[in-house]
Amino acid sequence: MSMETRTEANLQQAVPFFGVQNIEASVRFYVGGLGFTMTRKWIHEGKLRWCWLERGGAALMLQEFWKEGHHAGAPEGKLGQGVSICFMCHDALAFYREVTSREIQAQRPFVGNGLWVTNVSDPDGYQLCFESPTDAPEESEYSE
Repeated sequence: MSMETRTEANLQQAVPFFGVQNIEASVRFYVGGLGFTMTRKWIHEGKLRWCWLERGGAALMLQEFWKEGHHAGAPEGKLGQGVSICFMCHDALAFYREVTSREIQAQRPFVGNGLWVTNVSDPDGYQLCFESPTDAPEESEYSE
């Protein structure tokens, strides 16, 4: 067995790890708004500090920046700036209808690169793109 084969088989999933200002607000957004499920968590001194969220085959992690103690230190400036995570969906249009029915602000879907695309910004400014393949013409826009 070559080293390349063993290394390739060892990797299973890339999981975004978002540092957030308010983990309770982020959990409400991802679980209540986007339909993720919290499957793992770390509670320290009675406070949720970290969690793992899943929806289908996708996952992400959230951890609130500590505001005091030797772990304290959120970065300067707006979190999430320049960060985009793309989630491939079976049906991005159905996802758009689902989340907007929960009053999540999502960009009207459009076709780019052969994909229906709708974008959502989380409470910390991380850009989330939800996409699915289509044969619709480039730059088409979804109309309800």
